[in-house]
Amino acid sequence: MYIVGLTGGIGSGKTAASDYLALSYGIEVVDADIVAREIVMQGQPALLAIAQHFGQKVLLADGQLNRAVLREIVFNNPQERKILESITHPAIRERILHKLTASLSVYTLLVSPLLFESGQSKFAQRNLVIDCDASLQQQRASQRDNVSLQQIQQIMAAQLSREERLQRADDVVVNTGNLANLHQQLDHLHQRYLQLAQTL
Repeated sequence: MYIVGLTGGIGSGKTAASDYLALSYGIEVVDADIVAREIVMQGQPALLAIAQHFGQKVLLADGQLNRAVLREIVFNNPQERKILESITHPAIRERILHKLTASLSVYTLLVSPLLFESGQSKFAQRNLVIDCDASLQQQRASQRDNVSLQQIQQIMAAQLSREERLQRADDVVVNTGNLANLHQQLDHLHQRYLQLAQTL
């Protein structure tokens, strides 16, 4: 089982990169953001624990998680964020491991915005960073998510610095050009990962 961890700051192009490798080469993708949503669905133990600690205000009328309210609480209170992470991270870790083990492609991509911060990089034999400068990150994220610049900056502040991320990367794709340029870099890396996966 050969795993490539894929990360990058908000708006760097992680999804564009993983979608390309999935659609062009059939590489299976385990997305930590999707897993994080799955573990807080109705009836999941993590959602019950969140509601127990943060109160009913973090639930919508239909019992689903009110992400906006919870985000507001944890972004303004580092202590509360730690409590949330202590509830969600073990459940996320367990489900990620289950999905990685079930993957059947030559190598598997583990896509995670907090790959290094969460320790999920330990699941991977190699770590790939999709990189671009902060102003481009902010521009892309605001166009895509329709959130305020302040909120984007808060998310960026909660992530590793660009310098530290690059320092910890085995491979870097610079995503400041067009999609063709991104795909060209990924084509080269795909061939390299195929060779590495075969040496396992």
